[in-house]
Amino acid sequence: MVEINNISTQKDFFENQTTLPIDNNRTYEYDGNLYDRFEEGSLYYLEQQQDIPFWLDIAKEYGESILELACGTGRIAIVLAQHGFQVTGIDISNSMLEAARKKSSQVEWKKADVRDFDLDKKFSLIIFPYNSLHHLLTTEEIEACFNCVKKHLHPTGKFVIDITNPSPQYLLELFVSKQRTISSIFQIDDGGEMVVATRTREYEADKQILRLKRYYKFPHQTEEVIEELKFRLYFPQEFKSVLRYNGFKSEKLYGDYSKNTFTSDSPQMIVLCSVSN
Repeated sequence: MVEINNISTQKDFFENQTTLPIDNNRTYEYDGNLYDRFEEGSLYYLEQQQDIPFWLDIAKEYGESILELACGTGRIAIVLAQHGFQVTGIDISNSMLEAARKKSSQVEWKKADVRDFDLDKKFSLIIFPYNSLHHLLTTEEIEACFNCVKKHLHPTGKFVIDITNPSPQYLLELFVSKQRTISSIFQIDDGGEMVVATRTREYEADKQILRLKRYYKFPHQTEEVIEELKFRLYFPQEFKSVLRYNGFKSEKLYGDYSKNTFTSDSPQMIVLCSVSN
């Protein structure tokens, strides 16, 4: 088995593993050539799409100019642009941005790290959708990101963050379920052979780090390719403190994409905030 230990690895682990066009700065999980196919073949694809109406509502209420952090291949940014909003999307992955550019020229696509970016403009709405903030593993990374957000947000602008709520049920599943489950079944290309991706999850409670191992079984390869991804979980009161410490005030807190009131059992923690005076 070939094992990959971190999503930001710079080494070319795939040189002898596959003929697929891989961006060596990212893993399969964040390779723009495979990302959309992986997501569309995911068991969670329909669930993922439920956030689109939510972001459209948020944009209609707060967004004339919108910045999306970690925009990926443009799933959300493109829809917002199609509805007439001025949208900029930043991502650190070249291949993700290349895939996004092929799908739409309405969005201004920029390569940038969410921890260190300078776009020389301000936005009325900055969004950090679909659990992307979980990739920031340390306090220093959060502070760096939030400092950049403050520099790019209009004085009356809004910052909206969508992350997973580590509810009792969610944590129970992490502790109890150790078996490997199917993540996605997808084709490498149109009419191509199928790739099966499975996963295991392990939670380090003392560090609040979720370790997700993804196993890819490619056709005509005897070995699986394994990559490990790390995610930092945040509890509700903790995250409110993180926002306050970094100069933001929480104005609204939703528990799902229907804007229901947040509870301890909510699947998501969606915070709408602004810069403190």
